[in-house]
Amino acid sequence: MDWKLEVVTVPVSDVDRAKTFYVDQAGFNADYDERPMEGIRFVQLTPPGSGCSIAIGEGLTEAPPGTAAELMLVVSDIQAAHNQLKDKGVDVSDVEIQDWGQFVYFSDPDGNKWAVQQLPPRETSS
Repeated sequence: MDWKLEVVTVPVSDVDRAKTFYVDQAGFNADYDERPMEGIRFVQLTPPGSGCSIAIGEGLTEAPPGTAAELMLVVSDIQAAHNQLKDKGVDVSDVEIQDWGQFVYFSDPDGNKWAVQQLPPRETSS
């Protein structure tokens, strides 16, 4: 049996502002935006190529806005990712080079923190 992590809830204070940020600036796909019942709005957004989405909305979590654990995206080209975010107006850090990868960091309008990592080359076994 496979166990797949497919949706992570990210607490936000203004759903429309957050959706605009994630779609227009961070480049996520807007998959779903519905009010299935009174007091619930469920918005699902997916980073391009990802098997895991984020959910923002109303009535989804009691966590205060901006308190999501640091979320991480993995890319094949950190400089291209940095440039894409910066070109879309995201306040993104400079590229940091560590032994375990290269990283850039940004936050959404509520302060939920994101890291973007390019993994280092790995040795292949023969």
